This record gives sequence, C-alpha cells and structure tokens, in this order.
Amino acid sequence: MRTIWDKPCMYTPSLITLDMCNLESQIRILEAEGLEMLHVDILDGHFSPSMPLGLETVRQLRAKTDLAFDCHVMVTEQDYFVDELLDIGVQQIVFHAETQPHIDGMLNRIHAKGVRAGVALRPATPLSTLEYVLEKCDTVLLMLINPGYAFVKGEKMVPYAERKILELKKMISDRGLSTKISLDGRISPEVVQKYGKDIADQFVLGSTCFKKGDEMIPSIREMMRIRESVIGGCES
Repeated sequence: MRTIWDKPCMYTPSLITLDMCNLESQIRILEAEGLEMLHVDILDGHFSPSMPLGLETVRQLRAKTDLAFDCHVMVTEQDYFVDELLDIGVQQIVFHAETQPHIDGMLNRIHAKGVRAGVALRPATPLSTLEYVLEKCDTVLLMLINPGYAFVKGEKMVPYAERKILELKKMISDRGLSTKISLDGRISPEVVQKYGKDIADQFVLGSTCFKKGDEMIPSIREMMRIRESVIGGCES
C-alpha cells in the first residue's frame, strides 16, 4: 500500500514558520489546502541557537490533527527528546549525526517503535558519515543553511548545496535503496522545480515559500500548483 512517504515531491511545512498564537487554525488551513505532513523542528537552544517550540505544544497538536509529524531533532542531548516524540506518536524522527555517538543504535531504537527514522546533516558534514548506516535510513535530511541561523540577514543556501544533493542521490541509487531525500533551508519555488521531479522527495517549506496573514492561502496554492507542474502524472 502506497503511503504519503512514497509520493513524489512532498511538502512538509515547517511548524515554526506558522503563527505561534494561532497554531490550530493554521493547521486547519494546511489540511484544507491538501497538505499531508508537518515538519516539527525540535531545538534546545544549544545545538541550534533558538528554541521556539516546546514538546507540550507538539503533544497537544498531535491530538488535534491527522497530519503526519515529520520531526527534525536539532539538539545536543538527543535521548530525552526522541523518547518524548516516540511517546507523543509522531510518524518520522530525523536526528543529527553530529551530536549522536551511536547513529546505528538510534536508528534501531526509533525503528523498534514502528516509527520512520533518518539522519540529518549540517551543510558542512560530509556524506561519508552515512557510509555504514544509509541502508537503515528511511530519510536523509540535508540542511542547506546552518541550523538555527535562518533569522540571520543574508544567510543563504550554501554554494555547494547542489553538489551534495546530487552526490547523495547517486549514493542512494548506486545501492538500490529507497531512502528518501529531504531538503531543508531556504527552499524556494525554484529549488522545488529543480529537484522535485526525480532527485529530492521532501521539501521543508518555510518563510521563503509560505507567507503569513492574508497571503498564506494564496502562497500555499501557488506552491501546490508548482508541485503539480513538477510531478505531472507521477501520482496517477
């Protein structure tokens, strides 16, 4: 049976770009516009120098929506956060290789609970980190800007982003794997158009794509239109 994780060019809107004072109503808009998953960034203020969202908020949202929760754990000490997310009932947890001393073990730990598991890499972390665990990854998330610095004026997608994306795609294809590629950081309509057809599988959408207030729905509809143009009849 095909799941949302098998669909091409999927959007996973970043929760932290929504209106924090009106999260439930914002979630209802995403549902009504046909989005199927939500990107939940978990930050500790240490690994990533910001902390906009608490676990209790995630727990309460889980009870209010059927959207799949695609969680990105950007923390120094991972065990507590991963255990809490597993208890909350999320669908995917992607953790950072840079702060996990037992990557293989953490993948096993998440999979044992029936949850999709993957590894995230900061821009400068080499793909060689994945050499012996790629087969166990449901998803690899590539950060295309430095985590936690999206607020910095002028912070742009790293210049070597394309090379890294294409090299990861080749690694996966050469091994005959079904591992998904998720791209995060300054994702624009142009990025979706460039990589959405047959390279990347999931795109974390933030303020570059989604507007707030009265412009939110039109901006979502434009991104959905772009997705349709990219995938053509791929979902039929």
